[in-house]
Amino acid sequence: MRLDKYLKVSRLIKRRTVANEACDNERVTVNGRVARASYEVKEGDVIAIRFGQRTLTVEVVSVMENAGKAEASAMYKEM
Repeated sequence: MRLDKYLKVSRLIKRRTVANEACDNERVTVNGRVARASYEVKEGDVIAIRFGQRTLTVEVVSVMENAGKAEASAMYKEM
């Protein structure tokens, strides 16, 4: 699954267009490297998202095409 779609489905970022912009502005890193929105997310990847001064770091636990509100938080583990 694409990185921008994963961020939206897992509800880490509210909209896919916002996730795409975050990737374009180099605010998202995967495994320590700046990632593009087209990056293919795999289980075990470590994603870091910068929100101003704060950085959210999560590990990908599962990749699902669709997820409800309850399932979305189970897609990643905060670090």
